[in-house]
Amino acid sequence: MLNIGDYALHQKTGLVGQVLGYGHQVMNGTYVTTLKVRLRKQRGTRRYRRFIEDVYTTWSLTERT
Repeated sequence: MLNIGDYALHQKTGLVGQVLGYGHQVMNGTYVTTLKVRLRKQRGTRRYRRFIEDVYTTWSLTERT
């Protein structure tokens, strides 16, 4: 279980960020849990605040890098 404040790795894209909250989506008539994650700054960009929300199962716990 990922908690708010943990760092998470998106398994499909390789993006890393900090968990900010939870959400949900309806997929095929079923509610699924999502994670709301603030992505870390990417090298060579000026973007600091970029957010992504995706199904909980696509994220795994990682260390801050």
